[in-house]
Amino acid sequence: MTISYGGDESQVADLYLPEGDGKVPVAVVIHGGFWMSSYGRELATPLAEDLARQGIAGYAIEYRRIGNGGGWPATFEDVAAAIDKLADQPRLDLSKVVAVGHSAGGHLAVWAAGRSGLPQWAPGATPRVVLVGAVSQAGVLDLVNAYDEKVGGDAVPAFLGTTPARDLKRYQLASPYERLPLKVPVALVHGTRDGQVPIEQSRRYRDAAVAKGAQVKLTELEHVGHFELIDPDAKAWQTCRTETMRLLEP
Repeated sequence: MTISYGGDESQVADLYLPEGDGKVPVAVVIHGGFWMSSYGRELATPLAEDLARQGIAGYAIEYRRIGNGGGWPATFEDVAAAIDKLADQPRLDLSKVVAVGHSAGGHLAVWAAGRSGLPQWAPGATPRVVLVGAVSQAGVLDLVNAYDEKVGGDAVPAFLGTTPARDLKRYQLASPYERLPLKVPVALVHGTRDGQVPIEQSRRYRDAAVAKGAQVKLTELEHVGHFELIDPDAKAWQTCRTETMRLLEP
């Protein structure tokens, strides 16, 4: 079913429910594409459908992106609103909700998992639905480092509308690396041959999380690139799915 959580055409999400009538856990699937409007939730749909076949409600969300009204703060507000809309679905077990995101979606997934720790005035604060974990598939997790290293070219400053030198506080609110330590576990999956998002993004986050006592696990996939992680037929996605199921265990 398609759910609308706002008036914009991008403020929609598709919920794929497993067969049966009982309560089910949920995986919020957030697509990547460096937050740009040329990429949409069709990247997340196959993963959400696969999760539904495993007994997990797959929730492929869309959000406003660079080029169609997104960026700071709209994209963050949209992701938060889409997740909170789950509270209206009676079949969902809201005590078991995780986010799974690829690339820029990995950034949004881990950010969303830390919403309860945001200042009350920040975009996305005071969640109705609190995530119990996040799976980052080659996520852009350190936005300051991504800006410095030009990950995605100029995607990071275009997304946040500024640079770290001009508004470090915005980066501190938006970047998962800056929000450590997180209160919930995070699983990182990254290919060693990723040519889009350097594996150092996941390694930096892992090292900082460990140093601050956060729960984090990094799985490095040898000889794997960027897009295998969102191929439902690939072993790389199966690893991500396994990590998702692990985070949803009691």
